[in-house]
Amino acid sequence: MIPVTNRISLAEEEIVEAFVRASGPGGQNVNKVSSAVQLRFDVRASPNLPEAVKERLEKIAGKRLTNDGVIVISAQRFRTQERNREDALARLVEMIREAAVVPVTRRPTRPTLGSKMRRLEGKARRSGVKALRRDKPGGGGEE
Repeated sequence: MIPVTNRISLAEEEIVEAFVRASGPGGQNVNKVSSAVQLRFDVRASPNLPEAVKERLEKIAGKRLTNDGVIVISAQRFRTQERNREDALARLVEMIREAAVVPVTRRPTRPTLGSKMRRLEGKARRSGVKALRRDKPGGGGEE
């Protein structure tokens, strides 16, 4: 089991890894060794995730989510297959942790008396500035 939070753990069987050749650094090895990792995790079929977490995870996954509800994470940041595996798994775990946090619902509030007063004072001050511009005698206009 892979611990995600203190209540959520993933079974290792739920994660499928495929190894492909990576682009980028690697020297002579880059064309011979499949060091990049493609990690796949089926969100909808996971028995270890609560429904609410699944819904939030699908929203967070964005373009990494396929039409079948599978998250695909590609990792090729490092030169070794093992480090790329760890990187992909860490990114998946972080995504699930983010989805496990229940968002706080916003309660609509009314403006305070102080904020209303400050707003009206600002409007009055601006109005006064504009009024002074209008009432300038003998100048400013076209002749």
